Amino acid sequence: MIGYVLLGLLVAVAAYVIWAYNALVSNKNLVAEGWSGIDVQLRRRADLVPNLVETVKGYATHEDKLFRDLAELRAKSIAGGTVAEQSAVGQAMTQALGRIFAIAEAYPELKADANFRDLQDKLAGIEDEIQMSRRYYNGAVRNLNTMIESFPTNLVARQFSFAKAEFFEIGDAAAREVPKVDFKTR
Repeated sequence: MIGYVLLGLLVAVAAYVIWAYNALVSNKNLVAEGWSGIDVQLRRRADLVPNLVETVKGYATHEDKLFRDLAELRAKSIAGGTVAEQSAVGQAMTQALGRIFAIAEAYPELKADANFRDLQDKLAGIEDEIQMSRRYYNGAVRNLNTMIESFPTNLVARQFSFAKAEFFEIGDAAAREVPKVDFKTR
């Protein structure tokens, strides 16, 4: 009788370990999928930057430093890196793009340019996609990290070397504010 109880207990523990391992793998894959979505949107944004710079260059030739900064940030974004590095680059790129749109305010003919308006619309759409991808990724990270830290799945996670994932955060409080971009032509 005791043998059956021990066997039943062993089977229950084995079943739980298998379930916990599979759940951890599933959540780890969701984190990877979420990061892939962010990466795609960051690359789409980086691909639009040269077109935006060329459109603005004709109107604001005195902004060479801003254009060089954007080119450097684009290169860093394409190069990839850790979640924290990509977050910092994304933050800096958002600020630089904000400066580009501020320049447009000083040049009414630039604001009226169809290419510039099209690029603004595309960038606004990509920023929305980045935000949605960031929320999805951070939700997947939250779920994985919760499993890794919760008892008893933490025992399985530790045994199979599952590591906590990093959140994709905006570190600068000023960057958390909604950018003021005016898409209307006057």
